[in-house]
Amino acid sequence: MKRCDATVHRSRRLPTALWAASLLCCAGLLAPAATAAADESAGSSRAQAVTFEDNFDGPAGSAVDGGRWQLETGDNVNNHESQYYTPGADNAALDGNGNLVITARKENPRDYQCWYGRCEYTSARLNTAERFNAQYGHVETRLKVPRGQGMWPAFWMLGADFGQVGWPASGEIDIMENVGYEPSTVHGTLHGPGYSGGNGIGAGYTLPGGEQFADGFHTFAVDWAPDRISWSVDGQVYQTRTPADTGGNPWVFNKPFFLILNLAVGGDWPGPPDGNTTFPQELVVDYVRVTTSD
Repeated sequence: MKRCDATVHRSRRLPTALWAASLLCCAGLLAPAATAAADESAGSSRAQAVTFEDNFDGPAGSAVDGGRWQLETGDNVNNHESQYYTPGADNAALDGNGNLVITARKENPRDYQCWYGRCEYTSARLNTAERFNAQYGHVETRLKVPRGQGMWPAFWMLGADFGQVGWPASGEIDIMENVGYEPSTVHGTLHGPGYSGGNGIGAGYTLPGGEQFADGFHTFAVDWAPDRISWSVDGQVYQTRTPADTGGNPWVFNKPFFLILNLAVGGDWPGPPDGNTTFPQELVVDYVRVTTSD
């Protein structure tokens, strides 16, 4: 029997400092939102319209499609993460088999500097800001998480008005997060004004029988409608949130959001890698898709 555990998100996840600054200048250029309402069930039989899709097809070693994604660069002091997010295909590349591979390495070939000194790790973080915003629908990815203490993969969304109102007023929808010391559990969380950081609203989903998420691919999704968001793993809905869950604080999720994929190393929530953590580690993404019901 699969288990759902109430939880709170341990640490906020803000954009890197360099990219956040650029977003402040470009907030007015964000793409129009998809505006159809979503069906709550992950297995809905209603006709679907695909508003965003990337199957990561292309030659091995090539970079992601710049028409769909932009890469953030720099470190992230907000969560005290240890990695430097690199540009191009250095740490985010297609594998030639229809997957995007985000690779975390224990290296620093270009003398990158982080908030704590010379960076010890590199990785990648990409988003759809200025390229695609979603507003409602079924937002889904199929991926395989890395393994090991200190690993922190995530698929999530930030409000497209982040550059104007900041965080947490922008809102954040964490579709899937995993921390290495919980290999069998993923988390889905909402952050907004009055319920952010360690007070985020969410739940965990745990695989049965000691199975670990790094053992294979799994599908993670939210079904998002006005005043309602449901989370699912492999088609099984494990939590639903509405404005009734915010304790009287504003519900900030009836507006456009952009998508984010990243693999962090260390940070306040997962803690640092230890002597049992091997590198490189990979977040392997089969596809990302957003659909809306006709």
